[in-house]
Amino acid sequence: MRISRTTKFAGAAIAATAMLALAGCGSAPEDETTDAGTDTDAMADFKACMVSDEGGFNDKSFNQLGLAGLEMAADELGFEIATTESASASDYAANLDGLAADGCNLIVSVGFLLSAPTVEAALANPDIEYAIIDDWADNDFDGETDAPNIKPLVFDTAQAAFLGGYAAASYSETGKVGTFGGAKIPPVTIFMDGFELGVDYYNEQNGTEVEVVGWDIESQEGQFTEEFAANDKAKQVAQGIIDQDVDVLLPVGGPIYQSAAEAIRDSGGGIALMGVDADVYETDPSVADLLLLSILKGMDVAVHEAAVSAAEGSFDVTPFVGTLENDGVGISSFHDFGDLVSPDLQAELDEIAAGIIDGSIPVESPASP
Repeated sequence: MRISRTTKFAGAAIAATAMLALAGCGSAPEDETTDAGTDTDAMADFKACMVSDEGGFNDKSFNQLGLAGLEMAADELGFEIATTESASASDYAANLDGLAADGCNLIVSVGFLLSAPTVEAALANPDIEYAIIDDWADNDFDGETDAPNIKPLVFDTAQAAFLGGYAAASYSETGKVGTFGGAKIPPVTIFMDGFELGVDYYNEQNGTEVEVVGWDIESQEGQFTEEFAANDKAKQVAQGIIDQDVDVLLPVGGPIYQSAAEAIRDSGGGIALMGVDADVYETDPSVADLLLLSILKGMDVAVHEAAVSAAEGSFDVTPFVGTLENDGVGISSFHDFGDLVSPDLQAELDEIAAGIIDGSIPVESPASP
């Protein structure tokens, strides 16, 4: 079972994403027209759009990966895309309204925090197709999506984070590994749950007592910055965890990993960083030397599939659920740390992944889809 992967479009598409000049908060959407090897006339009337959460499209992680999938679909089929970047939660509704007014046929919302505004926009615009990353758009909790034209794109990242936690525990020499999040929301805590479960499984299998600092799965309490921004607050939270003698650190929240990297370097190094969503080794070479691995969420794959189906007239609101089995989640390779981890670790992770897929190794998070 192959569990070491780089998401399908993480090469040229993500590199191209980093070069975009993106629309600012509250401004008119920025249009892009792409060339394609197919009949572009067939796509002349189709426009796909995306609104970011407050992390912005240049976060080298969450938002950027979603946009990479949209761009790949546009490159393949030749349709127009438009993007609008949110600086804060107060921008979400206006940005969604702006995209609807701009003639978008498909609007993709990036993130759990856009759930309520996306439902409102979808109900107000029944002829527009919507997709939302990391949420079921079920704000009344009745088990059904709250608008008939929204496709949820959700991921059981606890499965992949379990592998990451096991790897972190295997690598640790201090016997302490740490994690912290941005906002305390299910798409963040699911990583932290899986991470702790993976550490616990390593202890069970190896007779060790590696501790997790920054999160407790039973109480669902831990360390958070309450935002998705690389800033002094994120660095201070990271430093507080580093000061407790951890030697592996998992920040979960888009660009907050950049602040964690600063704290690691200021501490003198010797601490491995873990990325989330994209393979951060590829998207942000400035921290490549610190990265043990990245826990991957195939948002590019999910967005690409949704955009292609919408453009071709076969849009289906059936939820996309990313798992290890369908390659919707996974872990990256160890890259520069390949010679520093146990030579048996990859084989152990392959066996664990197979067990998660066949159900013999349960991975249960309160946030699992």
